[in-house]
Amino acid sequence: MNALAQLGSFAAFLGAFVHASLTHPPPVARSIEEAYRIGVRSLPILLVISAFVGTSLAFQGYHAFKPMGGQFMVGMFVALAGVREMAPIMVAAMVAAKAGTEMASQIAVMRIREQIDALEVMAVSPHWYLITPRFLGILLVLPALTLISIFTVLVAGWVVVVYQLQMNGNEYWNLAAATIRPEDLLYSAIKAFDFAVIICLVSCFFGFNSQPGPKGVGGATNQAVVWSAVACAVLNYFLSELFYG
Repeated sequence: MNALAQLGSFAAFLGAFVHASLTHPPPVARSIEEAYRIGVRSLPILLVISAFVGTSLAFQGYHAFKPMGGQFMVGMFVALAGVREMAPIMVAAMVAAKAGTEMASQIAVMRIREQIDALEVMAVSPHWYLITPRFLGILLVLPALTLISIFTVLVAGWVVVVYQLQMNGNEYWNLAAATIRPEDLLYSAIKAFDFAVIICLVSCFFGFNSQPGPKGVGGATNQAVVWSAVACAVLNYFLSELFYG
């Protein structure tokens, strides 16, 4: 019963958000501010994580294929794993942990301080004022972050192949280029777009429905990151099945 009530609350929240966003002008300036906060500030840690994921993929791929004499296929392995699966879900998990929790905590604090009620008293839609800029901002940056992560993964894999494994770098790039299709990049961007929708809406929903007190803020933040990560992982499977099945 609690799960059904939660689902009903989310549906009502989603309906209110869609209505408010469609009946108000888009907050362009505030959306750009959110895009900067979510995207640019997340870039350094994203580059570090993507680089080490790329090196790990190259190293593990080399040792997986070496017993069969196929170590030259490392470029194909890094490209397939990095572009199709690792980069989109890795970026989503990182943004959910960083920006998603920030969204949930900020809105939850506003809830317990009754600032959201104050917006309603002033006839300002809290869904439009608080959620729409975050929603548009994350939609702008998450596909871009995913493409940057893909590039970083591939370059890091090349560094390991050339300087640690002493293999042919041109062969690595040739196999990677032959493996990656233009639609793979499009599919990764679509995944990122869908993950952005989930992260923003789930995080803001739990922030809006926070319980009173510091414990409520902590609970909203925890639920936001957990459910965002779970929803993105589940959706990733179905999107992969749709695109590549």
